[in-house]
Amino acid sequence: MPRTLLALPAPTVTPAQLRAALDGSGPALLPTAAGTAGQQLVAAMRPDEPLEYDDVALVVPTSGSTGEPKGVLLRAPALAASATATHERLGGAGQWLLALPLTHIAGLQVLVRSLLADTDAVLMRSGPFSCTAFVAATEALGSGRRYTSLVPTQLLRLVDDAAGRESLASYDAVLVGGAATPPALLFRAREAGIRVVATYGMSETCGGCVYDGVPLSGVGASFDDVGRIRLSGPTIAAGYRLRPDLTRAAFGPAGFTTNDLGRWDEQGRLEVLGRADDIIISGGENIAPTAVVAVLAAHPAVAEVVVLGAPDPEWGERVIAVVRLHDGAVLALDDAREHVASGLSKVAAPREVHVLDALPLLASGKPDRALLKARFAR
Repeated sequence: MPRTLLALPAPTVTPAQLRAALDGSGPALLPTAAGTAGQQLVAAMRPDEPLEYDDVALVVPTSGSTGEPKGVLLRAPALAASATATHERLGGAGQWLLALPLTHIAGLQVLVRSLLADTDAVLMRSGPFSCTAFVAATEALGSGRRYTSLVPTQLLRLVDDAAGRESLASYDAVLVGGAATPPALLFRAREAGIRVVATYGMSETCGGCVYDGVPLSGVGASFDDVGRIRLSGPTIAAGYRLRPDLTRAAFGPAGFTTNDLGRWDEQGRLEVLGRADDIIISGGENIAPTAVVAVLAAHPAVAEVVVLGAPDPEWGERVIAVVRLHDGAVLALDDAREHVASGLSKVAAPREVHVLDALPLLASGKPDRALLKARFAR
């Protein structure tokens, strides 16, 4: 009988359901968000139709630049390979704290790793992320090895909080991914004794598959002829649910071709330069927003920053920065431009700086770039 697909609200995913999805005794799972977005996803995934492959355990929602809902087909062996390689890299299995939503692969992998390690994950209380809730959840962990997975915004808020820093320092590893983590933030965390591991990956690779620039065991990384990162190995997804056209375009014998540009740095580690479709072309020069973010995030006044490109009648596009400043700090446009020009290049310096009390966040905890772009990048 063909494998069936069960759509259910992400917060209600249970370890028993996930175990059955992994061993094939139950249906594959499609975690959904609440509201219209979840309804649109379910309609697009058509749970009443058989799955493409019998060993698919999870269909993880994702979307492209158009916002069109897609479902990534993740096979049970791929999820297991990812979990095994992660524990191997980190030094052994341990207990995980779940601080990310289960509509995203990073949150789901916390449960997968816990199941395969035969440990019980500790779940933070529902609601917006807070340092107080994270510290309380950490206190519920056992005495063995402990791990958690965060996005950069969560890491920043914990590093800025005294109790949060102390709590993070108790972990054997803190994975951070989902977006580029500014080097200045990684430095601050590591100076505080926090064992941060910067990860790179996506739903199509069962989550992070490159740790601190080094691919996990069995994972291959290369580049196509325009410099896009191509990933291969046992953690690669089977394709997209009911979209053979998108599957053919992104997956092939050489692996999964991402939309991220990259290169090998001087130490032979993978350096992600940013999304190919996020590159800002100003005055004929290509500018990677992630590079500008890395420089601006190191400014002593800046707590958080998002860099966007906006149409410009003279330059084609202009660089704009949206920032949250440290309490009491001030950042003038000329100061920001000089800082970026000295650390990167004059052409990469922002032509606008917008200061907000708080950056808008997605449910995943990452900044809502689409909302910021609609507001400022016109």
